[in-house]
Amino acid sequence: MKTVRTIAETRDFLHRARAGGKTVGLVPTMGYFHEGHLSLMRRARRDNDVVVVSIFVNPTQFGPDDDLGSYPRDFERDAKTAEQVGVDLIFNPSVEEMYPEACSSYVEVERLTEGLCGASRTGHFRGVATVVLKLFNIIHADRAYFGRKDYQQLKVIERMVRDLNLTVEIVGMPTVREADGLAMSSRNAYLSPEERRAALVLHRALGFGQKLLKEGLASGSRLREEVERLIRREPLASIDYVAVVDTETLEPLDEIEDQAVLALAVRIGPARLIDTALLERPG
Repeated sequence: MKTVRTIAETRDFLHRARAGGKTVGLVPTMGYFHEGHLSLMRRARRDNDVVVVSIFVNPTQFGPDDDLGSYPRDFERDAKTAEQVGVDLIFNPSVEEMYPEACSSYVEVERLTEGLCGASRTGHFRGVATVVLKLFNIIHADRAYFGRKDYQQLKVIERMVRDLNLTVEIVGMPTVREADGLAMSSRNAYLSPEERRAALVLHRALGFGQKLLKEGLASGSRLREEVERLIRREPLASIDYVAVVDTETLEPLDEIEDQAVLALAVRIGPARLIDTALLERPG
């Protein structure tokens, strides 16, 4: 496995790979790997001749009150783990490499970014879309891999790829969970033992929403209210949002006719945790 810090080195490595007819898979990350990241890398390994993992804590997707400074980092551990699962190249650039002085071009994806995390994290998806497009332009991957836990992010990237006529194939992968159901996240490292137990309320809430729909509650607003009521029973939980939305437009649904996404963002102690579930109406 090779680690590079510059765009020029990355392009040189991949130019030689593509000249040999090899396909390239990209897993964009901010590092501090967990099993969710590794599942993306393993799928990329199965699908492609060359696997590239980017490790870059992207400052443009963090707001002034976000956790940019404290976001967990452990490059040495990440590099060893990536090598064990068969990654060929780690691209680990500096902020200055990705955003040269006087950088003034950004990517805005409208509509899909207005609700959910976009409503409470102003500018977040502009930063996400910009850095992902930059990675696509640097690496020119055949396929790129993203987890469905960050469902809104996945939909924003899919829309950007369609709207801007990019050729990369976007592969969405299932959420990877701990044995007790908590969705794996780098921010889980922030949680104390008590907060870790409290965080299970997200998984319970998703299961409760699925149960309500199976029992016939198809009203989006009523289902959302019932899920919110369950989460509020957890003293350490502070709700950012609970939403029942269309699977493609992410618009709130009055009535679930076929499928919907139940999306949650909940603060537990210092951690803002998100999770999602696909709801399917019986029959």
